[in-house]
Amino acid sequence: MSHEQINQHLSNWTERESTAEAMIPLIGRLYRKNNVVTSVYGRSIINQSVIDIIRAHRFVRQVEDSELSVHNTLPILQAMDSMDLGRGHVDIGKLAVKFKEEGGSLEDFLKREIGPIIGQYQTQSEEDAENDTKDIVLYGFGRIGRLLARILIEKAGGGNNLRLRAIVVRNGGADNDLEKRASLLRRDSVHGPFNGTISVDEENSALIANGNFIKVIYSAGPDQVDYTQYGINNAIVIDNTGIWRDEAGLGLHLKSKGVSRVMLTAPGKGDIKNIVHGINNDWITNEDRILSAASCTTNAITPVLKAIVDEYGIEDGHVETVHSYTNDQNLIDNYHKGSRRGRSAPLNMVITETGAAKAVAKALPELKGKLSGNAIRVPTPNVSMAILNLNLAKEVTVEGVNEYLRDMALHSELQKQIDFVNSPEVVSTDFVGSRHAGIVDAQATIANGKRLILYVWYDNEAGYSAQVIRVVNQMAGVTYPIFPKRARD
Repeated sequence: MSHEQINQHLSNWTERESTAEAMIPLIGRLYRKNNVVTSVYGRSIINQSVIDIIRAHRFVRQVEDSELSVHNTLPILQAMDSMDLGRGHVDIGKLAVKFKEEGGSLEDFLKREIGPIIGQYQTQSEEDAENDTKDIVLYGFGRIGRLLARILIEKAGGGNNLRLRAIVVRNGGADNDLEKRASLLRRDSVHGPFNGTISVDEENSALIANGNFIKVIYSAGPDQVDYTQYGINNAIVIDNTGIWRDEAGLGLHLKSKGVSRVMLTAPGKGDIKNIVHGINNDWITNEDRILSAASCTTNAITPVLKAIVDEYGIEDGHVETVHSYTNDQNLIDNYHKGSRRGRSAPLNMVITETGAAKAVAKALPELKGKLSGNAIRVPTPNVSMAILNLNLAKEVTVEGVNEYLRDMALHSELQKQIDFVNSPEVVSTDFVGSRHAGIVDAQATIANGKRLILYVWYDNEAGYSAQVIRVVNQMAGVTYPIFPKRARD
């Protein structure tokens, strides 16, 4: 290779960097002024670095037949910035690929694709914005609680209308309790450092995270807090403790002043609706006071099962979950009320039960009684896998199923739930931080006649937390139209 050719590679890279840098203020302005959330094939580009934006474009070659360049998406952002857009989710990557195929006038193309939000920008007074904001309280601040806090804080700058107002915990008894909790939010061994700044307000018992004042309340029970004394009203309480899972226990939250609804981040018992967003969130009504977001595994597998049952039919099947260990297990061998869970989590694969297979039927009644399930806890701290071993009503091929699931991941109403990867080199850590409920591994798909085996990765912390927020958004009446619309017939 000549010296000139070598220099050309670097020149091309710096040009891409320069273009990505020009995109950042446009992305930020659309987000903070217009409440427009932009992405590239489902990968968020808000508050991302130049390298992250380029990497999001590079991902497209895994799912499309061609590359996508920042040179293709910058003109779309520039045009959108001048259109006085209203609130919406806009995938500029998909728009760019579609525009390359269709050609013509970019302005006319965007009028067709995102027409419903063009010219819909509305200014709001501070009072109106405050009235549209829904107060959120996190009850518990463990693995899921802290990830929910990260997502809520991350989205607060764009008119998300969900405002994290308080965190409720039991007093740990330490003099530096607030600083310890701030440190756990600031640093995470799995998900990395918090994207922003966090300070402690000892006098007011609060954390200040990216400008968000978050009151830390110490309480011995869910019915023992008067939230109104902190200016919190009609709040949605997200209970991520897992202690109370039935209507009687979770109903205690509703006895506290300032609480209007409760969301459980675990499978609900009794008549509590278990919601998997994208599947049965249309079951949510204004009268519902207590809802459950089911489990991480149920959220991971139900959208994929829904896609398969709709296209091919499912006679029966078995779900085997290879799940990372959790705080419920012991670091070293010790007493545990559950079978086998007393053995050291970092040293053993542990066979245990899972209710996810049966729980699927609560969100997808057509699969009631058709699935069995089991689980193996393995020595990894995060990212799990579900193996779906299915007997179908129709014969299938690997190529046909993969193409169908790829299309569902890119263009269907399940695009926020189902992701798709077609790389022979991916391993579990590659999916840390994924906001999708589950990711289909195309290279692992097996098909033989009416027999189908699918491997579905999922970040059992981040992916599930994103699903919880989607349900809470709907409970709060905060919805965004998604563009472009489904292209598949």
